[in-house]
Amino acid sequence: MDLSANQDLIKDISQAEFEAEVINASKEVPVIVDFWAPWCGPCKSLGPALEAAVQKAGGKVRMVKVNVDENQAIAAQLRIQSIPTVYAFKDGQPVDGFQGAQGPAEIAAFIDRLTLAGDENAGLDEANEAAEMMLESGAPHDAAETFTAIIGEDAGNIRALAGLIRSYVALGEPARAREVLALVPEGRANDPAITSAMAEVELAEAASEAGEAAELKAAVEADPDNHQARFDLATTLAAESDKEGAIEHLLELFRRDREWNDGAAKTQLLKILDALGPTSEIAQKGRRRLASMILA
Repeated sequence: MDLSANQDLIKDISQAEFEAEVINASKEVPVIVDFWAPWCGPCKSLGPALEAAVQKAGGKVRMVKVNVDENQAIAAQLRIQSIPTVYAFKDGQPVDGFQGAQGPAEIAAFIDRLTLAGDENAGLDEANEAAEMMLESGAPHDAAETFTAIIGEDAGNIRALAGLIRSYVALGEPARAREVLALVPEGRANDPAITSAMAEVELAEAASEAGEAAELKAAVEADPDNHQARFDLATTLAAESDKEGAIEHLLELFRRDREWNDGAAKTQLLKILDALGPTSEIAQKGRRRLASMILA
């Protein structure tokens, strides 16, 4: 690939450069990440087509290419299960993406969604940010109303749809959160923001049957080998926003008996990491610790 004509718009990067070239850079302009490998046939056609579309956008979007064979750790952290996989990052977060080869029309629409978001939908971005702050500050009802208003303006706004799902979880209404999934545009249900929000729904549903955290903590302290109590405690902590504590208990359960209940500790741990999202430092640390335990 000849990058000499446009070094700033299209780059090959390694895991060490990911934070600077994707997370930080996407705070200035959307960044497309193309996960590929030399042996991948569809990658050979998709990559050049994406590059051409990025160059045509004239600086409104950038692109980086990540060889998954040479950067397996970052591919694992972002749960890349097949290639080509393409993610788009904006403001440090994944906001769009797809898997598999795409035609020229689909690629153009993908680029348009990113570039238009920076031009015409700046007001919606600000509204999303405000709603997310409401949710973080403990005002899920106000956040839900704001996200709903955004969706009224832009029915396919993935950020708002994911935010509305999380708002209903915070309100203790996982059934309504699941109903929002029906509003997600066709082909976008696997968007990282949506899968992360839906992981929150599943954790909330499981926590409703797990029990009170104080009782479960006492049970674990009384019998550290009470795997069910430890698993339920982790599930409850995750639903109560103590995901770091939940991760610790699930890693401990995995250390004690990784095969317990058909590998339930690993499955639940991955669900919590998904809920945190691919850019979370807590999630990245958890994946590294899990990987080291698996390889030990």
